[in-house]
Amino acid sequence: MSLQERKERERAGRERLIVTTARELAEQQGWDAVTTRRLAERIEYSQPVLYSHFRGKREIIGAVALEGAAELAASLRAAVSVADGARARVIALARAYLGFAVSNPAVYDAMFQLDGGLAFAREDTPEPLKDAFAALMECLEEVAGDGVHPGLFTEVFWAALHGLATLTREGRLPAGDAEARTELLVDRLAVL
Repeated sequence: MSLQERKERERAGRERLIVTTARELAEQQGWDAVTTRRLAERIEYSQPVLYSHFRGKREIIGAVALEGAAELAASLRAAVSVADGARARVIALARAYLGFAVSNPAVYDAMFQLDGGLAFAREDTPEPLKDAFAALMECLEEVAGDGVHPGLFTEVFWAALHGLATLTREGRLPAGDAEARTELLVDRLAVL
């Protein structure tokens, strides 16, 4: 291995450590607890080293969001792949999405609530975000209905899932009715 390859590997390892540590700290204490000073202390590197990878917290949030988007896409595809029938696939998709939001609240916030400097719904949208949307649409296009654009249907379904995830987490919807809400959403929006 050349010196350059070793340096690149070490740099990638430090960047991975920064993102992982930020994510862990945010999941434990919230995003307000994630500061460059605290990250530098936890990873045992100086703040200038941290700034050589990320210009600040906003970029770190963006990196966590991209990682989360890739994980969400994989989770959605895995859930759908084992379901039999259109309704079962859409229910599995909705459960996987809502489960991801519950299991990864700080990552979910990085993806959809906080400013990570990422473009959504544009040409320059990063690939992991596009892929997460594609994972939704792969399942939902078959139930969009005649004459309904699959992308538009996916946006509406995603917005409903996001609303359910956010309102439930904030305690504005009773948690005990989550499954009934999921089934109602699927049965009312999806053409099965």
